[in-house]
Amino acid sequence: MRRRIEALGWLAAERKIDILCLQETKVVESLFPSDEIAALGYPHQAFAGIKAFNGVSILSKFPLLNVEVRDWCGRRDCRHILAWAETGTPLGKLEVHSLYVPAGGNLADPVRNEKFRHKLEFLAEQAHWWTARGAGSNRVLAGDFNIDPLIADVRSRERLPLTVNHTEIEIIYLEHLRRAGGWIDAFRLKHPDDEPSFTCCSHRAGNWDPVGRGQRLDHIWISKNLKPVVKTAEIFKEALGWDLPSDHAPVIVTLDARLQT
Repeated sequence: MRRRIEALGWLAAERKIDILCLQETKVVESLFPSDEIAALGYPHQAFAGIKAFNGVSILSKFPLLNVEVRDWCGRRDCRHILAWAETGTPLGKLEVHSLYVPAGGNLADPVRNEKFRHKLEFLAEQAHWWTARGAGSNRVLAGDFNIDPLIADVRSRERLPLTVNHTEIEIIYLEHLRRAGGWIDAFRLKHPDDEPSFTCCSHRAGNWDPVGRGQRLDHIWISKNLKPVVKTAEIFKEALGWDLPSDHAPVIVTLDARLQT
């Protein structure tokens, strides 16, 4: 987070984003760069963080109400924060969630790999929670889900059936979560399910080609009532070429209340 303040400013200037959901901020709350972020146009901030790992935040031009940090699987590891954004538009208040699903380690075996087991347990707890809450309205769930649910979301599903992020069991658990919350994949509303679309491509692995290779791990889901107001959805790949780039490209969805019928 602190290393990429300049890039955050470029993003804010380039796309005029109203609400930013960030994951893997990797900064404790006492060191969160609130003043610098406010100077970029985001005076309303909700964040939770621990040293060196995880961390989530919501940065907003709109007031944030009822901020809540959710803990999962008995751990306080700062993977989920939510708040109500008072947009001052015909959309009214938006319930915004920033979520960072555990990566799951390198071995797709819940018996031999505790990290992978934790990932499945995390998804299951989420699904149970959303089932209890019921499908609501004016909700946005954005984050790094560390799963690519569709064939077109990864460069070669055939080559990676046993690789973490691509396994059938992860996709099933994520689908349970999606149905539990009544969520719609906002990006796929504007892009066919068979269109190759990637948000993450590890330059450390030597395959830094976000156009032709990668995986779509980063998602923005919306409640069903917001479907008519989705104007655009894009993966902002240009950010991957900036100085000190993340290996995740921003996903941007525009909601326009004027599209309501």
